[in-house]
Amino acid sequence: MLRLLASRCARDPKPGVFARPAAGLCHPGHRQIRQASDAPRNQPPSSEFVARPVGVCSMMRLPVQTYPEGLDAAFIGVPLDTGTSNRPGARFGPRRIREESVMLRTVNPSTGALPFQSLMVADLGDVNVNLYNLQDSCRRIQEAYEKIVAAGCIPLTLGGDHTITYPILQAMAKKHGPVGLLHVDAHTDTADKALGEKLYHGTPFRRCVEEGLLDCKRVVQIGIRGSSMTLDPYRYNRSQGFRVVLAEDCWMKSLVPLMGEVRQQMGGKPIYISFDIDALDPAYAPGTGTPEIAGLTPSQALEIIRGCQGLNVVGCDLVEVSPPYDLSGNTALLAANLLFEMLCALPKVTTV
Repeated sequence: MLRLLASRCARDPKPGVFARPAAGLCHPGHRQIRQASDAPRNQPPSSEFVARPVGVCSMMRLPVQTYPEGLDAAFIGVPLDTGTSNRPGARFGPRRIREESVMLRTVNPSTGALPFQSLMVADLGDVNVNLYNLQDSCRRIQEAYEKIVAAGCIPLTLGGDHTITYPILQAMAKKHGPVGLLHVDAHTDTADKALGEKLYHGTPFRRCVEEGLLDCKRVVQIGIRGSSMTLDPYRYNRSQGFRVVLAEDCWMKSLVPLMGEVRQQMGGKPIYISFDIDALDPAYAPGTGTPEIAGLTPSQALEIIRGCQGLNVVGCDLVEVSPPYDLSGNTALLAANLLFEMLCALPKVTTV
């Protein structure tokens, strides 16, 4: 059963609030644009007409709905941090990212992308996770995403710790078969177990390999760094066919050439993007659970995501934002912007 929590504006037919949020709006400034079929598309409101603090706290102040049918893409929160190994707090990530997303607008002048003129997009609320049982949470996430993907909707996920990518990829592989993976992170997340447990935020991609969810020759990990317990911590990854790009190989340079190589490697087959905010240096993104020094810069993050334009992206996530360690809100603001960039990189988004 798809258990997605929606805002009150999606449920209550009150004056000024439409009961059908897919085509409705949560405040009077919410605009819609027409598509070829003459059906309306959702579009974030302009601050010229609606003050940014006004309205329900949804991603980009988009309408919130409880069903994926009719959507081309949707933002979904997975507020789970039961799988964290160090600092907790990522369960609050989706809410904080939504709050900071009020600064986002409708078009991307840097890339020419027009996502809201190209796609029907909404906020599907949060998956109803079980904070007391990680296995049950993974089951709930997988079931929710199977319904989202079956409806033809591309999910853009607000995490949550990195454990959530494992059940999401289970759902992806059920529809698409083994997918390519662009994994941006400080850590490879391919450990086998910790404290006897095989499921936590350090193991999702090993579990994915074991279940055949990944096309391992099309897996690229970027931004990897940090101390280790062995001198060859990436042996497992490379033995599976992963390309591991260390952070130190990215220092002081543009990643545009690297992404040209990644596009060639990925080809036209389905690819999933998983972006851990700790890939970025903690000077830019301090609000995370397992920070590592000397990471990527925000401009490099943009180059990575924009370099995915033209690929067959079937889903994305942005994980490990921990608001208790993000006193300024800048980590969540950065995360919201990266999710917008992911939306702009989706197939079928018109660019001018």
